Amino acid sequence: MPGTTQNCRGFSLIEVMIAMTIGLVIIVALLGMLAASWTGASSNRRTSEIEFDGRYALATIQNDLRQAGFRGNSWAEPIAPTTTITPITGECLSSGATAGSFVSNLRQGIWGSNDSNPFSGVGNCIPAGNYLRGDILVIRKVDSIPVSTLAANTLYFRSTYNAGEIFRGIPSTACASPISTYAAPFNNVPCLAGTPRSGLDDFALQNFVYYIGPSTDDATLPALWRATLQTNGSVTSDLIANGIEHFQVQYGRSTTDLNTRYYNANSIDGSSVDTAATEWDDVSSVRIWILARSSTVEPGYTNTNTYNMGDVSYVVNDGFRRNLRSALIHLRN
Repeated sequence: MPGTTQNCRGFSLIEVMIAMTIGLVIIVALLGMLAASWTGASSNRRTSEIEFDGRYALATIQNDLRQAGFRGNSWAEPIAPTTTITPITGECLSSGATAGSFVSNLRQGIWGSNDSNPFSGVGNCIPAGNYLRGDILVIRKVDSIPVSTLAANTLYFRSTYNAGEIFRGIPSTACASPISTYAAPFNNVPCLAGTPRSGLDDFALQNFVYYIGPSTDDATLPALWRATLQTNGSVTSDLIANGIEHFQVQYGRSTTDLNTRYYNANSIDGSSVDTAATEWDDVSSVRIWILARSSTVEPGYTNTNTYNMGDVSYVVNDGFRRNLRSALIHLRN
């Protein structure tokens, strides 16, 4: 209105500073909440990672162990191959073993090595640089489903109710053909006791060797590997699960008082290439431990735990999250 004086003024410097201070406090609080949320999410991701890796590794080994020693239609002692199995590329041979002796030893469904690698020789399945630590577990069996057509170079087990024999596949299922009919490396298809029998089935031979080695994704990351007999007669390793840092196995044998006692592999008599009966034939159950580790360290976290696995006490002092899993598996065969 004319003649009226209006009082107009802005914020004082003190009011502005107070508002800025309050705003900064709110921003800092929000940033703190965001950082805590991010840290928690990262920790949850690491926990999920090691739980998944450990669970998957354990399940894979369990599935193979339950079928260890499976011989198709027969429970009988396998017959020695009619002819020598020709050398296998990358076969898992211990020092001084005869070529072909590892893959042909189906009678020994399970075997192990205690915190050492016996297969590090030239051309063998686990070169020294591919093994980090822990036990090595060998599982031998045949596939659960018989085949109708034989493939060249593939190792099979011909099985009937009272006999079985390993041979290398040829383009014919006739068991009367002499080996001289075919060029190397084909082996004679067994007739089993000399005459064809009814109820014969052919099963693909399977050899698995589990061990801990460096990951191909990151050489600083440990992983669970499985050396596997391939259809072309070679042995190659496949990465099963990243982040598996340690692997321990103990083997259960019945005592005279009908209890089960568990042994480390080096306490059981018999090498990996024995074709005669050994104490390994008495193993009826297996105890395994799998230690999974996160792929990255967690800022602000220190792991000083001791992980007890069979005969090993594994002490750590770093920033990696870990998860220890164990299982007891009863062998079916």
